[in-house]
Amino acid sequence: MQVKINSSWKNILQSELDKPYFKELLKFVDDEYANNTCFPKEEDIFAAFNYCDLQDLKVVIIGQDPYHGEEQANGLCFSVKDGIKHPPSLINIFKEISTDLGKEIPESGNLEKWAKQGVLLLNATLTVRAHEAGSHQKKGWEMFTDQVIKLISEEKKDVVFLLWGGFAKKKSKLIDKKKHTILESGHPSPLSANRGYWFGNKHFSKTNLILDELHKTTIKW
Repeated sequence: MQVKINSSWKNILQSELDKPYFKELLKFVDDEYANNTCFPKEEDIFAAFNYCDLQDLKVVIIGQDPYHGEEQANGLCFSVKDGIKHPPSLINIFKEISTDLGKEIPESGNLEKWAKQGVLLLNATLTVRAHEAGSHQKKGWEMFTDQVIKLISEEKKDVVFLLWGGFAKKKSKLIDKKKHTILESGHPSPLSANRGYWFGNKHFSKTNLILDELHKTTIKW
């Protein structure tokens, strides 16, 4: 598999892409895609980077795995392709945006429009076998995406990191808190949200307030 990744990212990630573990990871992914149904489509594996240039980056949202249902995953965490039913976590994200910002819930669950405004929608694991959640974990993706987070922390300043749920919160150790802002809450999944750990976090208005104070263009969520 060729790594088709935007040049703004490739410049800082090239040394990582050349490491033996990453080459082994690509062999594993090639084999999986050749012998099983996997998601997202190969051309969408690095979509998070290709829709959001490094120089435009303002916000990072960290997910865990791509969706493993048919036609759902599009390479952006929490996002689905146009015309696909909103998964439960995405429904709760849109509900929070609605109450936080007074916006209507959109018909499409495709979050490309966020990415194009400078929101990196990064899953820790970038591929998955169909209907087998977590099937591509611990193969090397996490090493790569942890390094992405570290490099953002080092190379950028004043980025807002939205860490939702226990898994994402663990990534806070990779981020320089003197240079960046971290907002944490429970995960938007029904299990967490229905226990009161998600709704009311106001992360979307808080993010825009931070961006406004930094004289950056706010996000049209």
